[in-house]
Amino acid sequence: MMNFYENLCFRCDQTVYQVDRVGPLKDFTFFHQGCFKCSACGTKLTLKTYYNNQDSNDDKEVYCVSHVPKIGPGHLDGSAVGIRSALNVPKSFNYVNEQIRGGGKGTFDAEALAIKPHLNNGRHGGENGLFAEHQYGRFDASALHIAHALRATELQRSYRRPIEKPLDSYLDKDTQVRLEMKHRKEEDDLYRKFARQREEEEFKFKEEFREEWEKELEKLTSRFERELANKRKKPDEQKVLTLRLQREREDLEKNLTVRRDKKKESLTRKLLEHERAATAALVEKQSKEMMNLINEKRSEFMRAESLYIDDDYQTEELFPYPSNAPAPQPPGVAKTDIYHDPLVFADIDQIAISVAQEDQKTFTDLVRMLIGRCGSDVEKARTIFRWITVKNLNTMQFDDTVRTDTPMGLLRGIKHGTESYHVLFKRICSYAGLHCVVIKGYSKSAGYQPGVRFEDNRFRNSWNAVYVAGAWRFVQCNWGARHLVNAKEVPKPGSKSKSDSLRYEYDDHYFLTDPKEFIYEFFPLQAEWQLLKTTITLKEFEDLPFVRSLFFRYGLYFPDDNTKAVMVTDSTGAVTIRIGMPSNMQASLIFHYNLKFYDKDTDTFENISLKRFVMQSVVGNVVAFRVHAPCSGSFLLDIFANAVTPREYLTGEPMKFKSVCKFKIVCEDLQTVMVPLPDCASGEWGPMKATRLFGLVPITHQDALIFAGRELECQFRMSRPLTDFMATLHKNGSEEKRLAKYATHYVTDDLVTFKISFPEEGQYGMDIYTREVNSMGNSSGNNAEHSNEKHLLTHCCKYLINSSKRNQI
Repeated sequence: MMNFYENLCFRCDQTVYQVDRVGPLKDFTFFHQGCFKCSACGTKLTLKTYYNNQDSNDDKEVYCVSHVPKIGPGHLDGSAVGIRSALNVPKSFNYVNEQIRGGGKGTFDAEALAIKPHLNNGRHGGENGLFAEHQYGRFDASALHIAHALRATELQRSYRRPIEKPLDSYLDKDTQVRLEMKHRKEEDDLYRKFARQREEEEFKFKEEFREEWEKELEKLTSRFERELANKRKKPDEQKVLTLRLQREREDLEKNLTVRRDKKKESLTRKLLEHERAATAALVEKQSKEMMNLINEKRSEFMRAESLYIDDDYQTEELFPYPSNAPAPQPPGVAKTDIYHDPLVFADIDQIAISVAQEDQKTFTDLVRMLIGRCGSDVEKARTIFRWITVKNLNTMQFDDTVRTDTPMGLLRGIKHGTESYHVLFKRICSYAGLHCVVIKGYSKSAGYQPGVRFEDNRFRNSWNAVYVAGAWRFVQCNWGARHLVNAKEVPKPGSKSKSDSLRYEYDDHYFLTDPKEFIYEFFPLQAEWQLLKTTITLKEFEDLPFVRSLFFRYGLYFPDDNTKAVMVTDSTGAVTIRIGMPSNMQASLIFHYNLKFYDKDTDTFENISLKRFVMQSVVGNVVAFRVHAPCSGSFLLDIFANAVTPREYLTGEPMKFKSVCKFKIVCEDLQTVMVPLPDCASGEWGPMKATRLFGLVPITHQDALIFAGRELECQFRMSRPLTDFMATLHKNGSEEKRLAKYATHYVTDDLVTFKISFPEEGQYGMDIYTREVNSMGNSSGNNAEHSNEKHLLTHCCKYLINSSKRNQI
């Protein structure tokens, strides 16, 4: 019998696993999704666009419509074999399987081929009743048991909502509640066991401490009595001994107290770790039982429903969710193929927010409120993710006397610290019928800096993988949770604050994160849960640049393969870090940076800001940070970004930058004395900023660095009206006021020209400021005089200029 779970790809001759399989096709051939291409031109194919060679039974290759070998003279068509009447059999319904019935010659009807009972994936022929183009050698998915491959192809096109029956249709609430009550009793027993263990350990600990105190005090007292006996005739010495005994007793009590507290803290931590492990094991067991119940009821429902399916009535196939958890494999499609914009979940997210504002007494109630209107496994996972991120469990207030049958009783594991976001997410997923695992490993979390090695348990972390959209996908609820906007504190239960004025923020990056992005921050202890086609080592994980979620949200990337977490300078103390931007973000992204010493919170060197040893510039779609270390040692470069519109920038309002990545800069040996850049305005060098934000196009100088003689003319063309230009010069060791007279400008039509005469040779920085004409509004008279704050000039761009007679033309 053919094994459909272990076959070789016809194209690359490598094993084809179920998650990445297309087939069986002609003569039971299989392909990887990536190998499923036209043999002639290499065009990527799907099960709706591929063709087989009908002229040769030995040709198992697949072709596109342009290169498939055509049937030539001498071949039989419908008329030659006398089955035209079969082709004209009237249809009982308007549902037509376009994979079987075509519109041209040589097409065979399902009834003529006697395979109609196997056709379960019908499609409308269109509003005009036109059939799909004839496709050679095509059969229905159900007839050849290749529904999985069709499903993978469907996912590649887009995310579809209605693919599964709702939970209420096959599992009644009472049945699920009964199992939940059984689980709750098991939890009660476990928590009572925890309480007994804590009481026993507390009693044991107190007894040990009391015995140690009495033993040490007895030693101290005995020594005092011996010394006192030798000095009974000397009252002054007796008094000194008594005072010394009192001090030593106080010191002993302090030392024992410190030791007791440390020992108690260690014991509490070990007990909590034990309790967390026991809770996770129980949730694992209970989740399996809940999943088994759901799978059993779903299977019964599907078997019963199949008895009433009319073979002549074709409906959109509902791809069944797997009963058993599949093995970890890299997902076949990216997150953007499932959904591109979080707004597609606007309705689902609102359900989660509404449910989070209410209280539920059982997980069954909670889950049914959450997923009642969900039409797919993706939407189920989404609403659970959003409920947890909205609930903000870290700040919830718990009553010490909370009962297990109350709303807060649901989350008692959070209260006791025995249950984490990840365990809770897994638990709720099981109630929704979703396979979910908790993955343990390392993460580049709070306190981590690039270059740190994962040698202990400081950066241990846990996260989830949930099986949705035909593959395992990562979810990090804890990192996805954010605060409430427009509220200083989380509303307490029962408060009458208006929730309508609140906006719940979250980080969408941590929902169904692509493995190639997730690996930058999380490293699982089990390599298969990297979900990468080629796994990496812990050392390689440490060497990956330290990036944050905003890095991927903006679509940033590293164009240089040698970009690492730790960058080593050359002999001159220089190193360059380059970051690529997507074309759709080039006009809106603004970058910033900060440089400080790695091992201390100092950002100056000899009273000069370390920022002046970094040159930021933009060329095309790449922003570069050229760092010149002022001395040997290690530095921390933090790069920030923000996406703003030109209008937001021109208002002059302060912008909030968020970190996108960090690097450790190591200068092992500095052979060149580095001087700081001129003290210009912060930010990037060069005219790109002026073009992006002001529409000011450079005519004479397109680069950030200018080599000039003793005079320079720099000219721009205005693509929109600007006014009140100003240029300022800066030079190390020179006052800005003294240099002011050497920079002038004039405007001719749409051209603006800056003329600079340098008082002496050297390196200069030139800042250019301006503002839009319409920024002054329509104010006139006294009103205009009182609106100066709105008319402040905005920094436009800056150049680094090396002036020398050798550059004179």
